[in-house]
Amino acid sequence: MLTKINHIGIAVKSLDDTIPFYRDNLCMEFKGIEEVAEQKVRVAMLEIGESKIELLEPISEESPVAKFIEKNGAGIHHIAYEVADIEAAIAKLLADGTRMIDEKPRNGAHGSLIAFIHPKSSGSVLTELCQAGH
Repeated sequence: MLTKINHIGIAVKSLDDTIPFYRDNLCMEFKGIEEVAEQKVRVAMLEIGESKIELLEPISEESPVAKFIEKNGAGIHHIAYEVADIEAAIAKLLADGTRMIDEKPRNGAHGSLIAFIHPKSSGSVLTELCQAGH
């Protein structure tokens, strides 16, 4: 079902303040910034090997990321696994009794389809399924 770790999401207060560390100090390849209105975030992607680091900056106090930062502070927000068929992956997880935040895929960054697994089913780790956009 899972093909690889697609990215690790990190909640940050400011992309402008955080990007230089990953890009300049850690020498990750900066892939750009995109706004994901549905999630009320600006997203910066940085690539390392076959995986990515996704920096998430809230653009609204109602953003789930803003609420995460308020409760936990900035830091690792989620881990995303790539799947070839997100609808089949969701169906299998639901059939196995996994609690899902998203029972249907929604739009993510870079034209991807995403769905989140509830942390209560994944050892307290917010887990994302990600089907790459075409």
